[in-house]
Amino acid sequence: MESYVETDSSGRKKTFNACTEPCSIERGMRLIGGKWTGSIIYHLKDEPVRFNDLARMLGGASKKMIDQRLKELEDRGMVLRKVINDRPVAVTYELTDFGRSALDILESLRNWSESKGL
Repeated sequence: MESYVETDSSGRKKTFNACTEPCSIERGMRLIGGKWTGSIIYHLKDEPVRFNDLARMLGGASKKMIDQRLKELEDRGMVLRKVINDRPVAVTYELTDFGRSALDILESLRNWSESKGL
């Protein structure tokens, strides 16, 4: 149901059907809208990536921030963490099907940003 505002004869405004909980857009942004989250998802689009390679791809993100975002994405079921070697520990990250479902949104956002010169 869509929200709207009406003005009565006295000039007072009243809102109808106001959101009382986060809307679908807000819930989606909570999943992919965090700092570096969209970039991490985007860089995992083609193949599994090792942590240090991902850190190099992201450039300006600290390893602590990348680790935190990867844990959040793993907890949300968007990223799969695989240990590929025990000594020394080597880990790769890849998108789950749920994580891949966000790629169209991120691609649209990338195209919009580029077309607007952002």
